[in-house]
Amino acid sequence: MTDNSTDMPRGTETILIVDDQETIWDFLIEALQELGYSVLLAENGIDAVEIYRNNPEQIDLVLLDMVMPRQGGHQTFYKIKALDPKANILLSSGYVSDEEVNDLLEAGARGFLPKPHRLATIAREIRRILKAHPHR
Repeated sequence: MTDNSTDMPRGTETILIVDDQETIWDFLIEALQELGYSVLLAENGIDAVEIYRNNPEQIDLVLLDMVMPRQGGHQTFYKIKALDPKANILLSSGYVSDEEVNDLLEAGARGFLPKPHRLATIAREIRRILKAHPHR
């Protein structure tokens, strides 16, 4: 990590990363842990829903990739919202239509980050969401 991580907004909340790309997890998990967050990982939407169900009240924000095998982000979004209508879900994708993103933003997603990710953008967006919508 570079020294400029000291300038980024930090936090102590728990974030669930839902992504099927190992290069993304490795980068995000290490970066977010350095900023003080606890990080959980789900490699697909089915695991994400299971982890959310098994950790009620403990996950403050879900960073949800829209395009994954087994269960995509759209379906996963609605299943997590069914478990917890107040869930903070931040959408992420490199390949998704504006229509699909807007549909989920209208349904309560807290934001959308296009890939490739920039750490400073992710850090600011996470803080913006958690400040406006504290989960606990």
